[in-house]
Amino acid sequence: MYEKETTIINKTGLHARPASEFTKLASQYESEILIKNLNTGKEGNAKSIIAVMSMCMSKGTQVTIAAKGNDQEEAVDELVALIDSGFEDIDL
Repeated sequence: MYEKETTIINKTGLHARPASEFTKLASQYESEILIKNLNTGKEGNAKSIIAVMSMCMSKGTQVTIAAKGNDQEEAVDELVALIDSGFEDIDL
């Protein structure tokens, strides 16, 4: 298992388009990937748009991204980089 902690910095949090981009990226990896809202303790499948959106992750929410599998490090690093970018490359 490989994991990293980060903070949601984009103004809309992980809702709608950012959540869609996040789950689309997560789905590209073979590893099992979980996202945990450290403010509430809720945890869900990072490849599920329903799970991600139901976790109510707004700006400032601390999260842990954890993965287990052959590409776990790449998956976690890329997902954390997406969050840390503030989803700059998508039209919010």
